Amino acid sequence: MAQQRFRIITIDDNEAIHDDYRKVLCESSVDSKLTEATEFLFGETQERTQKIHGGPSYQIDSALQGERGIELVKKSVAEGEQYACALIDVRMPPGIDGVETSKRIWEIDPDLPIVLCTAYSDHSWEEISSQLDRTDKLLILKKPFDPLELRQVAAAQTARWNLSKIVNQHTQTLETRVIERTNEIFETRELVFFTLARLAESRDPETGEHLERIEGYTRLLTQWLSKNGPYQNELTEYHCDQICRSSVLHDIGKVGIPDTVLLKPGRLTRDEFEVMKEHSRIGAEALEDSALQSSSCDFLLLAAEIARYHHEKFNGSGYPHGLSGNDIPLSARIVAVADVFDALTSERVYKKAMSAEDARMLILSETGEHFDPEIIAAFEAQWDGFQQGANRDRSKPTLPLVGQLIAQAQSSAVPAAH
Repeated sequence: MAQQRFRIITIDDNEAIHDDYRKVLCESSVDSKLTEATEFLFGETQERTQKIHGGPSYQIDSALQGERGIELVKKSVAEGEQYACALIDVRMPPGIDGVETSKRIWEIDPDLPIVLCTAYSDHSWEEISSQLDRTDKLLILKKPFDPLELRQVAAAQTARWNLSKIVNQHTQTLETRVIERTNEIFETRELVFFTLARLAESRDPETGEHLERIEGYTRLLTQWLSKNGPYQNELTEYHCDQICRSSVLHDIGKVGIPDTVLLKPGRLTRDEFEVMKEHSRIGAEALEDSALQSSSCDFLLLAAEIARYHHEKFNGSGYPHGLSGNDIPLSARIVAVADVFDALTSERVYKKAMSAEDARMLILSETGEHFDPEIIAAFEAQWDGFQQGANRDRSKPTLPLVGQLIAQAQSSAVPAAH
C-alpha cells in the first residue's frame, strides 16, 4: 500500500523551528546534535531524538508570520491543494498572533485542522477556545514536546482531515444519488399522470381541456388558501402542488362507465345516475391499487382521495359516503369548486354553457351547502382568474394535456449541487 502524503503548513516567527519541524516530520531520523531552537522546542533529552519509522509522509510549507501563512492557505484553496494540517505558534511578534491567524484561516478553509503551539502557561485552553468560534479541529501543544509526540499529533490531525474529506465525498455522492432517485420518482409520477389522463381523454374528446382548466382553477384556489384563512399551515407549497397535479385525475373512474350513460345527450334517469355515481369509487379504487404496487407511487393516494370525495357536499348530501364539513378531505373540497365551476361554464352534449357570472352566482348560493365557505372565499378573491378561464375563446387550441404534463415534469425536476 502506497504511503499517504499530506501537505502541512507551519507558521512560526523562528526560522530555525521550521527546520526542526522538517527534521521530525520529513526525515526518517533526527540529528543527535540539537540546535538551540531544537532544545527549546523538544527539550534537551537526547533519548527523544531516536529514529522514527512509519506513518504518513509530509510536504511542509513555511511562513514566518501569520499574514504570510494566511496567503499560503488562500493559495492552496484556490489551487485545490488544501493543507491537511497547520502548526501555528501562538506568539509571533510583531505580527498577528496564532489565535487571530487561526481565526482568519478558518474563514478561508474551515476544514483545516490546526495545532497551536505555545511555550507559555498563561495560554490556557479556556482562554484560547473562548476566542475561536470552533474547537472541533483544534489541538494545543505545550513546548517543549518530544519528536514522537509531534509526529503523533500530525498523524492524528491529518488523518482527521483525510477522514473528513472521504466523508464529504461520500455525502456528495449520496446527495447526487438521492437527487437522481427523486427525479426518477417525479418522472414516474408525471408519466403515470400522463398515461391515466390520456386514458380519460380517450373516452371524451372534451376531457383534455376540462382537465387543464380544472388544474388551473385548483391552482388559483390553493394559492390563495395557502396564504389566507384557516388552512394555511396545511397547504404547504408542496401539498398545493400535489393537489393541483392530482386534480386532473378526479374523474378517471369515468373510463369504467358505459358510453350509453357517459355520453348520453339528455338528462340521466335515476338508475343511470346511480351508474354514473360509481365513477368516484371506480377511480379511487384503481388509483389506490396502483399506489400500493410501488412505494414510488404513493402520490396516487392523494389523487384517489380527490377522485373518491370530490362529489361530497359540505352539508352531507353528496356521494358516495354522505360526508359533511371538515370530514370531507380538504383536497376534495377544493377540487369540487373548480370542477363545478368548469362544468357550469362548459358546453356538453346534454347542455349549453352557463355564463361565468351566472355560474358565480349559483356557486355563491351554495356556500355552506355544497361548498366549504372558506374555499368560496378563495373563489371570490380569485374571481378574475376564474372569469378569464371561463371566457377564454375555446375555439382556439390550448396547450395539449400531453404537452402540459411534459412541461410540468420538466419544471418539477430537482436541480443538481447545493
